[in-house]
Amino acid sequence: MKKIRSASTSLFDDSSKKHVPGQVKKNRPLAERLRPKKLCEYVGQKHLLAPGRLLRRAIEADQVRSLILYGPPGTGKTTLAQVIAEYSNSSFVALNAVLSGVKTIREEVAAAEKRLTRFAQPTLLFIDEIHRFNQSQQDALLPWVEKGVVTLIGATTENPYFEVNNALNSRSHIFQLQALDRDDLKEVIQRALNHPDAYASLDISITPDALNHWIDVVNGDARSLLNALELAVESSPLNNGHLIIDLDIAEASIQERAVLYDREGDAHFDTMSAYIKSMRGSDPDASLYWLAKMVYAGEPPRNIFRRLLIFASEDVGLAWTQGICVIEACAAAFDRVGMPEGRFHLAQATLAMATAPKSNSTMGFFDALSSVKEESHGQVPKHLKDGHRDSETFGHGKGYLYPHAYQNHWVAQDYLPQALKGKLFYQPSRQGDEAQINLRVRAFREAQLEGVVSGGAGDPLLNSTSDEIMTASPYIKQIEQWVERAMGQVSDELALIRDQVLTLSKLKRNDLVLDLNAGAGLLTWPAIRNTIEGGVWSYCIQREEAQSMSALARELPWAHQPQIFYGDLDHDFFSVLKGHDLKKVNFNKILARSFFTHHHQWSNRLQILSELVDDDHKIKVTIAEPYLYGAQRLSSLLSHLIQESDHHTYLIDQWRSAEASIYKELKHYWHRDELLNYLKHSTLNISDILVKEVLYERKIRLTSERIKEWLSSTHESYLSRITKTISDPELLSFIQDNLKQMAGKKVKWRVTWLLLQFDLN
Repeated sequence: MKKIRSASTSLFDDSSKKHVPGQVKKNRPLAERLRPKKLCEYVGQKHLLAPGRLLRRAIEADQVRSLILYGPPGTGKTTLAQVIAEYSNSSFVALNAVLSGVKTIREEVAAAEKRLTRFAQPTLLFIDEIHRFNQSQQDALLPWVEKGVVTLIGATTENPYFEVNNALNSRSHIFQLQALDRDDLKEVIQRALNHPDAYASLDISITPDALNHWIDVVNGDARSLLNALELAVESSPLNNGHLIIDLDIAEASIQERAVLYDREGDAHFDTMSAYIKSMRGSDPDASLYWLAKMVYAGEPPRNIFRRLLIFASEDVGLAWTQGICVIEACAAAFDRVGMPEGRFHLAQATLAMATAPKSNSTMGFFDALSSVKEESHGQVPKHLKDGHRDSETFGHGKGYLYPHAYQNHWVAQDYLPQALKGKLFYQPSRQGDEAQINLRVRAFREAQLEGVVSGGAGDPLLNSTSDEIMTASPYIKQIEQWVERAMGQVSDELALIRDQVLTLSKLKRNDLVLDLNAGAGLLTWPAIRNTIEGGVWSYCIQREEAQSMSALARELPWAHQPQIFYGDLDHDFFSVLKGHDLKKVNFNKILARSFFTHHHQWSNRLQILSELVDDDHKIKVTIAEPYLYGAQRLSSLLSHLIQESDHHTYLIDQWRSAEASIYKELKHYWHRDELLNYLKHSTLNISDILVKEVLYERKIRLTSERIKEWLSSTHESYLSRITKTISDPELLSFIQDNLKQMAGKKVKWRVTWLLLQFDLN
């Protein structure tokens, strides 16, 4: 590793070696010579390839299924495909979609089929720039991918959901690669300076200005960075055996900044999206920047004005009723003036939209459109029908009230079909011009309410009201369907706790989650849905729980199956942790329930958490605990069910006192402050502790069988326990008599859960 100098001198320097550039020249480009072959050499994409990540696990286990790698140029798509091949026992075949056709595909598939049938050797078929294949070429791949003759690895700079057909997408897992960040790019340069196939034998220094210029210009493209380094080194003379790459050399090696913008590709849509969102967010500076990028890259002004016209109605609308007129005028002026002066009109239109008051009330049309498509109640009310043709025979138009015949040119009457009475599609904002419209519409609607309720001028035979049932049927993906099916039998109480835990934990797409005490997967299954680029590990206490979860997990796509372990938390966890090498997984989130149940478990449970954290990262822990201290008592039911007298009040108070002493003897009876103090004074670095009590009322029926169990003579019964603290026969008789009277009654029973969240640093 070359030593790093201070910023005032140079970033990379080693003056111990003095050779000439000609000694390291190779036929292959530098980027090709430095292409990694192992995961440990791969730079960037930590969200996909860090230890424990889903894709890394699949590569190391040689369990990669068909996938598509999608990302900007120079982010390592081809390299990653070759790394996958290094870890696989499959034969690796690489094609470029620009140079290959259906004939080539068929030849390679035939060879793959022969290898599979004769030698049982599968084939990895890598297709670079797969978006270049037309529909028929993509269709030619489909049956062989589906049969498993080849495992497809596609690479594309274009969004596969637009450029790759749905059939291939549905059979492939799509991984999005990101542009390399500054640290990644510095690592790429450092690797080139130290690599024996690159410049390890040379004495090269790169000034900070030069390096920063390269990093700014390449936009996260490692290949462009290496090409710039190669050109700088190979075209620059040595000075006393030493080469210093300064800003002048860096600028000469890369010329000018290349704007990543393809009017037919993602960059076009992404830039236009940023432009629209900046105007929607009323940020004139960002709006002008994205406009400048589009103009600089050659975006046709007609396309920009088209989007501005849409924006004027979609996002500004009636908040500024003249907004669309301004855009139309600017577009007309641009047509007359042309470029370059026409850029003033583009800028004016952009600033007008960015600074205008905003309203999206025109979206009400699409609610109305959905109602027309989904409902079957679109018959025109009789008083609104055309009365010129059938007024005498069918009564069409009868009862219609002519608004201009009334004061203020308005009268209350129904205009919607019967089943949609009172339905609101237009929701006026309180912005700009629409604030006045809002007041006027509200006044009309309030006045019209009487007409809606009474039937107004409509047919009196249709005045009966009916409940409106609103349903939403969004498209549910396979994993969402599966999770809903798996969690469908969860009780309302557990569903409430599950939702509270997930809301607090704020899971992200690439989080690594450990579910401690997973049970049947209350938290695991919904966590899987939220961490589609990370992964979930589930620790079950019972073998039967793990077996049940494993059986359910097999129904999931391979990429989303959780890692399931089991064992007693107090006795087996550390051996399981070591046996499965979980220490190497840098979990972001830990979820658990019933984790601190008993006092005597607290020390061991904190030890478990300590084994999962290291000094380099922070873990957010979210735990749901049944909170016995806050639970309802049986005596509280009685106080509401009997006619209290002073003597009864005294007896109930005595009962409550005896009942409290019973609970204090239970192992899992503790106050929240006890646990909080224990956490705060532990050896772990615990911070930002959040505590929340969640109440839930169960509706239960007190059956005679339940009452008999409470009053039985068994050692663990309620009566046996409370008898140990009560010596008054009258009180015992009072308790028994009133409990018997509760038989058959329906009551609400309150339970309490304690939600804890804290950071482990």
